Formats: sequence, C-alpha cells, structure tokens
Amino acid sequence: MCSSGGNPESKRTKAMCGYLDSPDGEWFNRRLKGTMILIFIAFSVILVRLFYLQVVQGHVYRELSTNNRIRLQSLPSSRGLIYDSEGKLLVDNRPAFDLLIVPRDAKPLSETLERLSRFTGVPVAEMMERIAKKGGEGSSRQIVLKRGIGRDVLAPVEVHSFDLPGVVVKVRPKRFYLNPGMAAHLLGYLGEINARELSSGKHPEASGGDFIGKFGVEKVMEPLLRGSQGGRQVEVDAHGRVIRELKRVEADPGKNIYLTVNTKLQKKAEALLKGDVGSVVALDPRTGAVLAMASSPTFDQNDFVSGLSYAKWNSLKNNPGRPMENKATQALYPPASIYKIVSSMAALEEKVVDARTRFYCSGRHAYGDRTYRCWKRTGHGSVDVVDSIAQSCDVFYYEVGERIGVDRLAFYARGCGLGRPTGVELAGEAAGLIPTAEWKRRKLGQSWLSGETLSLTIGQSYNLVTPIQMAMLIASVGNGGTIYKPHILGKIETADGSLVKETRPVVKGHLPVGKKNLGLIQKGLWGAVNDHKGTARRARINGVTLAGKTGTAQVISKGESGVKKKKRIRKFRDHAWFVAYAPMENPTIAVAVIVEHGEGGSTKAAPIARKVIETYLGKGEDVRD
Repeated sequence: MCSSGGNPESKRTKAMCGYLDSPDGEWFNRRLKGTMILIFIAFSVILVRLFYLQVVQGHVYRELSTNNRIRLQSLPSSRGLIYDSEGKLLVDNRPAFDLLIVPRDAKPLSETLERLSRFTGVPVAEMMERIAKKGGEGSSRQIVLKRGIGRDVLAPVEVHSFDLPGVVVKVRPKRFYLNPGMAAHLLGYLGEINARELSSGKHPEASGGDFIGKFGVEKVMEPLLRGSQGGRQVEVDAHGRVIRELKRVEADPGKNIYLTVNTKLQKKAEALLKGDVGSVVALDPRTGAVLAMASSPTFDQNDFVSGLSYAKWNSLKNNPGRPMENKATQALYPPASIYKIVSSMAALEEKVVDARTRFYCSGRHAYGDRTYRCWKRTGHGSVDVVDSIAQSCDVFYYEVGERIGVDRLAFYARGCGLGRPTGVELAGEAAGLIPTAEWKRRKLGQSWLSGETLSLTIGQSYNLVTPIQMAMLIASVGNGGTIYKPHILGKIETADGSLVKETRPVVKGHLPVGKKNLGLIQKGLWGAVNDHKGTARRARINGVTLAGKTGTAQVISKGESGVKKKKRIRKFRDHAWFVAYAPMENPTIAVAVIVEHGEGGSTKAAPIARKVIETYLGKGEDVRD
C-alpha cells in the first residue's frame, strides 16, 4: 500500500509506488519474478544433483575415492631351488631390481619419462612404446620399463624418487645357475611368458612379464617350482607413492627339487665330450635313476634369464653342433652294432641259433645278387653267438637275418623298449624308429625286401634310437632283464624341508629273453671288453669287471662312390657308439656314449665311457668341483 504524507520519506515511497504502478514498473516486476523462478529452478537442479551424488551414487564415489588411494600389489613367490642327488645346490635365486611405472600416477608423463631417461639411458620413445602396448597413459597397472637394473641406475632413481611420480623399483628373485652350462639341457632355463602361453590356461597364476620354465626340468616341473604369489594392500598418495601397508598375504614359495644327477659325474661326462658333438647318459641299473645326462655342445642358461640378444640367439640357432638340442633324448642315430644285442635275443629266442651254433665269417656274405661285407675284411673265421657279440662279427648276423623276418626282429626290439619314448621326465623326447614291413608300405609305399633285414640285424638301414634308449637297454641287460623307467626326479621337499614326494623305481617291463639266453649275451658283452679279440679292449678298468658293446654308425653307405674321399670331411665320418655296465656281477652304473663323426666306437666312445665309470666307482682320477 502506498500512503500519503508530507515528510520526505513518504514522498519517496509515494514516488516508488507510482513507478511500480506505471508500465515500466510492471515490466520490472515481470523480469524480477522470472529471474526468481530461474534461480529457484537452478537451485532445485543443484539440490537434486547433490542428492543423487551423495545419496543415490554415494557408495560408487566412495569406492572410487578409495581406489585412488588404496592399491593392491602382488608379491612374487620365491621359485623352488634345484639340488643334485647329494644335496648340492645347482639352481638358486638372487635378488634383481626391475624398473616399473604406473602411467596414471606419473603426471606429467612426458616430463617424468624424460627425467627417467637421463638416469637409465633408455630412450623416451622406447618407454612410451612399452606403455602404449600395456594399456596406455591412463593405465593404473605397473608396467615394466627395464629389467635387472644395476646399482648405478638404482641409486639415482631412489634419490630422485620425489621427482619421479609413479615410478617404482621392484625387487624380485632372479634365477641363477651356479654352474653355467653344466647340465643345461637337463635343468633347462627360464624365459618371459608369451601371449600364446598366457592364453593356453596352463599358467593360471602368471601374468605378462612373468618368467616361466621354457626347457628341461624348469619347464616340466614348473607347477612345483613356481609356488603361489602373495599380495599386499597399500595406501598411496596422489603421486602413487606408498604411504603405508594395510594388509599383506605372504607368497607361498615353490617346492625344492632334488635330482638323481651326480654333479661330479655330470661334470666329468661334459669335460670328456668337450669339443665333440654327442651325448653321455649314465643310469643306475637297479632303479633307472639318471646319474648323468650330458649333451654337447652346451649353452649358458643365465643368458636366457638375463635376456638373450638376437645375435647370441642366432649364433646358437645356426650352430652346426645344435647346442639347443638335448641329444640324450631328442637326437636320433642308427644303433649300429649295439643292435646286435637285440638281434641275438631274437635269434636265440626264436631258436634260429643256440649256444652251439657256429657260422663261418670270411669277411663277406653273398645274398641274392649282392655281397654284404663284414667290418673285418679278412673275416673272423668260425664264431658262435658269444664270439659274434664280443668280436662284433657282421656275417654272423647276416646269417641270422636270412632266417628271421623283419617283423619278428621288430617284436624283440620293441620288447627292449626301442621305438617309443622311455618316459623320462623331459619334454620333447623322441620315440626313434623300429621299422616293419607294414611301416615301409605305409610310409614309403614300397614292399619290404628280404635283403634289408640283413642290414637291420647289424643296426643299420632304417633303425633309429636315442642315447637314453641305448642306456636303458644296456642297463636292463646288466641287471638281469628288468626294464626300469629312467627318471631324474629324486624327491620333492617344501621350502622348510618337509618331504612331499620321493620317487620310487617304476618297472616298465622285462626284456623278451630267457635267463639262459641272456647269460650268453652277457658273456659276449664281457668278452667284448676282456677277451683278447674283443672290440672294446680300450674300456678295461683295473679291478673292475666291465661288460660293453661298441658300435660304428654309418653316415654314408659303404656302397656310395668316393667313400674314402668323403670321409676325409668330418661330416661324412661314422658316429662312434659304446654302451657298458659295471661291475658285471652286480652293476651299479650303465653308460651309453655317442660321439658324432667320431668314427670308431672302440677308439673314441669306449675311452669316454671307461673314464665316466672310473669316476663313479672311484677308480680313476678325482674331479674337483
């Protein structure tokens, strides 16, 4: 209400009332009311939004807030250790420092990487590429920038940690092989897990950047050695730096593995093979335990853990000696005259010959339109089965080949464990080849020729075996006919020394030969070493009754043109074999030796086997560790 009056205040009020009642005043009232309504609507929207954020979505934002300051970090488990049969440590873990970054915390990322590059020498572009591959600049995961940094990098990174937000130095156990190169093919090595292995489902606890077993024992026993990862919950500041630890679950260390291998014997075998391409396998005939498994040439496993350069990998891959191949279980060779042990079993058991049967060796044997020669050109004269083994007479077995078929010969070979993997705990073991008439028809589309059986009886033609198969065969002959599964695992223990498992001998079968006939074969093997006409006289050991068999595997056929000229070149020379067991009365060691292009089994392989057996029995020179 506008009232009248004579004082100045009343006059101003009257004037105001007059203005409000005027057209201009009405316009102002409308604008004022509109503004108030807009303000009310705006505040209503803000209140509704606040209610939605605080009440409806409050738990979501509380969780996000917590996640910004609470992080989960994995704690790597300590990989199980590997020992030899006497408890001597072969594979250890040593601390290594890895440089990691959490891109989301490393703000500004470009400046942080530039500073880091000055300390590490790693180009910014290289680090950015790694980050891009692992999730980009917004990733909250720890990304490895450089593995195995030295103290020259560790020190400045730690000192300038405040200027390097999001940068973390992580300590992890790094695999270390105490005797670089020793038993490399047996122990194996570790390598960074790849995408295919991650997606295979065989490594459920592994993540990108982890190291897993790639070869040998490290690969086969990965589940036991790996252990289980732990973790911790930590509070971090705005730069990702840990303020305090909230909760921790300790990692469960991997199991410790004790092998059956004897370090002294392994070193001796490898030293004897140095400079040659080949393998030595030593077994305990009483259990099948692998005492030594050497493959030459070898490689340094520590190179793989540290990160093998392309040039070094290329040199290993292209080395004609095939250092990445475990020749004991993966390389295939004709068994040569060692196969005469199998041929003798077949001949005796099939009653093709007996203890009194004698054949005359003139140095050659005519069959059809072809002449088969004995290794001894002047011949061996009249020989029986014992003589034929001791003197390795080819003609005796040619006679056997005429009287026995390829399929019966294959039956006895397979009964001796040939033509199939032995089952030793190593991946990629080769089966070898024991041919049959059906195999040739299926594989080559050809019929079996009767003359081919003659070559088979002396271990040539299509026959292929591995050194561990030959070691298993001679061990079985030595122990009286029991075929044990070769094994390298002695026992498994927890980190605190509690026994988890101990390996017991596993009998795979028995040789397909009677006790009497096996006795004749054993007598022939004794004669090969101890008889004055024996082919393995160089393997004799004073005070030890040793039995064995030599073999010379042809690389090129004797019938080829220019054989003598070709054999001047090493790659065309014959392979040298020797197998043996000792002591003959109660064998405790059986050995198989193959030297590629070593020519004579008696001159090259037999002396190696003799020294290995001497070392094991304590009869030869000592080997200092």
